[in-house]
Amino acid sequence: MDADFSNKIIFSDEAHFHLDGFVNRQNCRIWGSENPREIVEKRMHSQRVTVWCGFWAGGIIGPFFFENAADQAMTVNGARYRDMIIQFFVPKFQDMDVDDMWFQQNGATCHTAQETIQLLHESFPGRVISHFGDQNWPPRSCDLTPLDFFLWGFLKSKVYVNKPTTTHALKEKIERCIDEIQPHLCKTNLENFDERVSMCQQSCGGHLSDMLFHT
Repeated sequence: MDADFSNKIIFSDEAHFHLDGFVNRQNCRIWGSENPREIVEKRMHSQRVTVWCGFWAGGIIGPFFFENAADQAMTVNGARYRDMIIQFFVPKFQDMDVDDMWFQQNGATCHTAQETIQLLHESFPGRVISHFGDQNWPPRSCDLTPLDFFLWGFLKSKVYVNKPTTTHALKEKIERCIDEIQPHLCKTNLENFDERVSMCQQSCGGHLSDMLFHT
C-alpha cells in the first residue's frame, strides 16, 4: 500500500455541540479529572448545533451546520446530507485542486443510502471508503478516525472554556477554533491514524487497548 495513503483521504463526520457543554461520548472520549461519583444535573434536551467537518492532511473542511431557516439544529437525514455534499462540500473540494483523493464516512444510514453513494462516486469514482462504498469502513471503529480521536474532543475543550450562552456564540466559537487549526497538526494526527491502523492490523481487528492516545 502507498505509504502516503492516509494523506489522500478526506475523513468526514458530524457531531453535536450542546449549549450546556454536554459531551456525546459516542463522538469522543475524554479522560475525566473530576469525581465520577459526583452528580451534576443537566437539562435533558439542551439547545445544540450539529456540525459536519472534513479532515485531511491539508486542514479542516468546514464547519457546516445542519440547521433550518430559523437557525435551529436539524436531524441529519439522507436528503439533508446530500444537500450538504452538493451545496457545500463539492465546491470546497473542487477549490482544493488535488487529485486521487478518497472520501471516508461511517455507516450512518444518512451516509449510506444508495443515492448518497452514487452522488459521492461522481466526485470520487472508485474512491469511496464507506459501507456500500468501494472499500468498506469497519463498523464500530470510531477510534480510528482523526475526527473522533482528536477533532471533536479538541474543539470541545476549546469551545466550552468561556461557556457560550447562545447557539450563535457557540457557532462563532466553533468556527474560530477550526480556523486556528494548522495543517501541521492535521498531519501529526494522521501519523497517529497510521499507528492505530497498524496496531489494529496486528491485533486482527481487536480493540486498541494498549494504544497511547496522543495528538
